[in-house]
Amino acid sequence: MEQVAFIVWRESVEALLVVGILYTWLRASPEGRRGMPWLWGGVAAGLLLAFALALVFMGVSTWLSDTGQEWFQAIMALVACALVVQMVLWMKKHGRKLKSELVSGVSASVERNSWWGLLILVMIAVAREGSETVVFLWGTVLAGAQQNQAWMLAAAGAGGFLLALLTFYILQLGGKIITWRRFFQITEILLLLLAGSLLVNGIDHLVSLDAIPTWVDPVWDTSGILDDSSGIGKILADFAGYRAMPSLMHVVLFALYWLAIVFLYQRLRPRSIRTAMMTP
Repeated sequence: MEQVAFIVWRESVEALLVVGILYTWLRASPEGRRGMPWLWGGVAAGLLLAFALALVFMGVSTWLSDTGQEWFQAIMALVACALVVQMVLWMKKHGRKLKSELVSGVSASVERNSWWGLLILVMIAVAREGSETVVFLWGTVLAGAQQNQAWMLAAAGAGGFLLALLTFYILQLGGKIITWRRFFQITEILLLLLAGSLLVNGIDHLVSLDAIPTWVDPVWDTSGILDDSSGIGKILADFAGYRAMPSLMHVVLFALYWLAIVFLYQRLRPRSIRTAMMTP
């Protein structure tokens, strides 16, 4: 449930950021106010696209066999892992220029008196966050539905969205403690941990399908110290991929994941910083 609330919260804040930037800019001028219906039309269209994707996934899962659903959940977990990493890296690279790029794009639409560009921009932004939410949470939602926990999942999602509204309001006020920069720094770490959890979840499914070997199973057993089925261990399992009894395949792929993250972060550093770090 915590994973559902966190994903909905983070993705909603990112969508609210885009909508909030454009809303503030459009309100600042009489010409811009004429684009308000197009802004909200883009929000509605984006939500409809995300909802349509959820319906597609529901349709696919209904006609799959038990083995097919296991493969589907494995693929979705791995795709979600890749999407989370891609999103974090994209925001790290473009986050500082996001506001200026959005405003310049909408300015061009205002000058041409063509609002379709605004609608499409907002639709894509909202649909992207909504579809990512669907992909990230599909395995969790499917498992919860099978355990008759649909109402708890819905409550967690609603709570995450309400928390996103509150977070957005606080961040809009500004301050020295909570700023947009600090917010993204903290959440990108949490998201990378979550992506690692999604990777481990995908590995779990592939191992159960005998699609990949375990090599050594288990490598160690820390269930007596920190069990991954309850309490803090369960939270670490959901958010960071902790396993009390991992196979060697889990350990190797998890280690390679974090090595890849370190490499990609190094690639994103400005050339001057990379050169300075490599110079003796």
